[in-house]
Amino acid sequence: MILITWNIQWCRGVDGRVDPERIVCEATALGDFDVLCLQEVADNFPHPRLAGADETDQFARLASLLPGYTAIAGIAVDHPGENARRRRFGNMILSRLPVAQVFRHPLPYPADPGAPGMPRIAVEAVIDAPGGGIRIITTHLEYYSTRQRAAQVDALRMIVADGDAHARGYSVTIDDGSPFQSIARPRATLIAGDFNFEPDSTEYLRLLAPFDRGAASVQTDAAPALADAWRARHPGMPHPTTFKLYEKLRPGEPELHCDFVFADPSALARIASIEVDAATQASDHQPIVVTLE
Repeated sequence: MILITWNIQWCRGVDGRVDPERIVCEATALGDFDVLCLQEVADNFPHPRLAGADETDQFARLASLLPGYTAIAGIAVDHPGENARRRRFGNMILSRLPVAQVFRHPLPYPADPGAPGMPRIAVEAVIDAPGGGIRIITTHLEYYSTRQRAAQVDALRMIVADGDAHARGYSVTIDDGSPFQSIARPRATLIAGDFNFEPDSTEYLRLLAPFDRGAASVQTDAAPALADAWRARHPGMPHPTTFKLYEKLRPGEPELHCDFVFADPSALARIASIEVDAATQASDHQPIVVTLE
């Protein structure tokens, strides 16, 4: 199973051209992917609201460019627009493997006066992969507000732990195809996306911290800690640049390393390789390619 995660900057390249077709072509050139996790997908935010963009529904356009894939949209921002159309912005998962269940988890958006920001979401797809079922979660955390980003990290931890508790306690209670249908949720969990923090930051360390074994909550007392897949497969090697490698707002602006793949122990054991593509300039971020066995 090959997974690619990529912040596509509303399909806008370093050259300023917005081109969903180029995004799909570049991703396909990286590998015959089974799952594509995308952040910063836009619908109807024409320039100057988003530089270079038009009214295109990129959720629909990207889905049309990948026939045979289940397209899962995670809308975080939903504004009124012209001509009775909404303006939407968020994340997306596309999978050609069977998708058993989908969850859309709104993330906390606490008030932080004076700080720019936007609502955020984590999109989860329970995928029937060749090596066994796996929870694939993609997200994009807040860029400006440390307070909001910290709250979102804590929420991600609870999403991981809650799913783990469901997996451990799974049993068939209803099997009638109704909304109450019992669907197994695997323990194997992988979270990929743009976290807007650096390796070894407070938020990074918090996300990877062990769960409190003394906690009263059944959701957290048995959940395993997450690991950084890059460090697990490239011990001693620094994280490659994933943001501001080519596109900088000012000369000399530092390169950032804010795109990650995190995994629980059972998912981590299946990761054969993880690499960052440093060549493409189809976005201001670099994609990460993960191969799972």
